Amino acid sequence: MRGFGNMGGGMAGMGGMGNIMKQAQKAMEQMQQMESELANMTIEGSAGGGMVRVEATGGGQINSVTIDPQCVDPDDVEMLQDLVVSAVRDALDKAASMKEERMKQLTGGMGLPPGLF
Repeated sequence: MRGFGNMGGGMAGMGGMGNIMKQAQKAMEQMQQMESELANMTIEGSAGGGMVRVEATGGGQINSVTIDPQCVDPDDVEMLQDLVVSAVRDALDKAASMKEERMKQLTGGMGLPPGLF
């Protein structure tokens, strides 16, 4: 039975794989906690010097839109629509930046490749 003498030696590397799996599990738990925290945070985006404000969660859900009555012009509805879109984008961009920053903090010390989570 030549050629089977090294069969037991192949399992030696499994300890390292177990550590990687533990790290991945820990990272997933931390990521779930972070996403829960972000979902409970409120972020405000604005446009038109604050005339249109949008509140969103860190998870990107829009909670409210506030429009200053001074910017409601029946003859220029397009401007108001543009302001709302800009304020929503601002809030969502801030939420995405916050999430990205938290992800960097979370994965920074783990030696995981970028973009894994």
